[in-house]
Amino acid sequence: MEFARIENGQMAALWVGTILSFVAPLVLAIAWIKKTKEKKRKVLFGALAFFFFVIFMEKPIQNVLLFPSAMNLPEHAASQFISARPILWAFLVGLFPGVFEETGRLVIFKTALKEYKNRETSISYGIGHGGFEVMFILGMTYVSYLVYAYMINSGEFGNMIEQVRAVAPDQVEQGYAIAEQLASFSVGDLLINIVERVFAVLYHIGASILVFYASKDKKKFMLYPLAIALHTLLDGLVGLNLAGVLTISPWAMEAITAIVGYGTLYGAYFLLYKKDTAAEAKEVAV
Repeated sequence: MEFARIENGQMAALWVGTILSFVAPLVLAIAWIKKTKEKKRKVLFGALAFFFFVIFMEKPIQNVLLFPSAMNLPEHAASQFISARPILWAFLVGLFPGVFEETGRLVIFKTALKEYKNRETSISYGIGHGGFEVMFILGMTYVSYLVYAYMINSGEFGNMIEQVRAVAPDQVEQGYAIAEQLASFSVGDLLINIVERVFAVLYHIGASILVFYASKDKKKFMLYPLAIALHTLLDGLVGLNLAGVLTISPWAMEAITAIVGYGTLYGAYFLLYKKDTAAEAKEVAV
């Protein structure tokens, strides 16, 4: 059984994406900690919060409600009702990460990081949260792609499919789909995901600043629902695209991600973080 060979350019893009996904977040975290003398635990809590609130809590609930077939689960009344309404489905695709991730930030700032009042805490958390997301989503995905790509090029993938056919024939189509998907990726497709993750990290740092101030100042608590709204908007657009309600090209989607990600960081940094820094410097001078 033969599958389309994964070309050298595609392999190179996969390696670049894999290496950057694991190395870049670590370099960013180390550089930030070294520059600011921040506690490593703040970055670690950001990573742990992503794992607990997203992987452990959000995804299982979201998958059962919105993607039962992908989990080999039977369709149920709620999933049928939602899937029959593409706009509602897309809204929930965005709302789940918005609520769980931003609430995760709020809970951590209110509990585990409660004693830390300095504004650098917000960026430390954001680096941990966003960095771990890059490793888990893009890094682990590209690692699996590399394994499959080498198996396809060596001919071992076909042997694996035959073994799967013998014990779980219903999974064979999934194997064919993986091979077809890998072969269809252009170098640009693979590299654009790296760019998207950069702006996603910028968003996570910006959102962390917003929620940090919401957790420390009751007068600024509305920054928390603002972060949820921004997150829901970003992922909701992806949902609308997946549902076929809108047709957004990959590059257009990256442009939107860039605008929302950079805009969130820019606004949070200059309207809150930088302004707070200036106020503190003025107090010290007095």
